[in-house]
Amino acid sequence: MSIHCELGNQKCKPCEGGVAALDEEACRAYLDALEGWVLAGSAIEKAYRFQNHHEVMAFVNAVAWISHREGHHPEITVGYADCRVRYWTHAIGGLSENDFICAAKVDSLFQL
Repeated sequence: MSIHCELGNQKCKPCEGGVAALDEEACRAYLDALEGWVLAGSAIEKAYRFQNHHEVMAFVNAVAWISHREGHHPEITVGYADCRVRYWTHAIGGLSENDFICAAKVDSLFQL
């Protein structure tokens, strides 16, 4: 089973702070399992393109459902035919495994 599949099958763990953010080496290893996601400071992000605004909004609603189920919420920037999703773990001021789990789950929306 690939790391991406493993990430997508995991559940986010509550994070109240008090743990260290992942170091850059760990982040790069996780990023290798995700297509198109990039390190952006203390976050990861990916831009998605769509045919129209209706598709963008359907995608945003699907991401919102993932966020609700995982208890881990991204920053989402919406345009007419594009959307940027950005994850980081606010409680620790950096990246945690939860960010990569959610990124994999968002990508899995396109495998349905």
